Amino acid sequence: MLHYIVREPKQPSNNPPLLVLLHGYGSNEQDLFSFAEELPDDLLIISTQAPHSMGFGAYAWYAINFDANNEKFSDLVQAKESIDKIAIFIDEVKAKYNTNPDKTFLLGFSQGAILSYALSFLYPNKVNHVIALSGYINEDLLPKEVSKNIITDYYISHGTVDQVLPVNWARKAPSLLNNYNLKSEYSEYPVGHGVAPQNFYSFKAWIIERLKS
Repeated sequence: MLHYIVREPKQPSNNPPLLVLLHGYGSNEQDLFSFAEELPDDLLIISTQAPHSMGFGAYAWYAINFDANNEKFSDLVQAKESIDKIAIFIDEVKAKYNTNPDKTFLLGFSQGAILSYALSFLYPNKVNHVIALSGYINEDLLPKEVSKNIITDYYISHGTVDQVLPVNWARKAPSLLNNYNLKSEYSEYPVGHGVAPQNFYSFKAWIIERLKS
């Protein structure tokens, strides 16, 4: 099982809604967990640590390498292995905490967002809602045949001056999702590779809306 930290629901529940957090490249499970105290009390919040250690408390879901021309490329084999590990982990957490099967949220930042998108296609409806912060859809990680039965919806946000992952990459996501008849809400904020306060309040409202339904 992947290493993780947990915030139990503040209101006891027999089958709490689940929010799984996937951090970005070179970070760790503590990073996004700073959001936890500000998110709805009824959520069970699990923040995972990526499997590949980079040393000094930094972890990655997959390696990012440079070729002879100093061009970046992703280790897609490692990425797919991590997606499978996350999928198994979500099942383990659902069983361990008896979570609500219709209320599973997956929130990823950067590399975590890239994997969140891919997992929702490779494992249809394992998660009901995806929050993709500062990421993009890497089509090399998607299945050749996309299920027509996916009903996951997506909250997408990106910084307009992101120097790590260009905003143009993120802008492609809504139309790509729309091609598969998948709903998404897209927003941009005048920040770099990070989450602006108003962005946090925006996706928090998006989560609350779906907890009520």
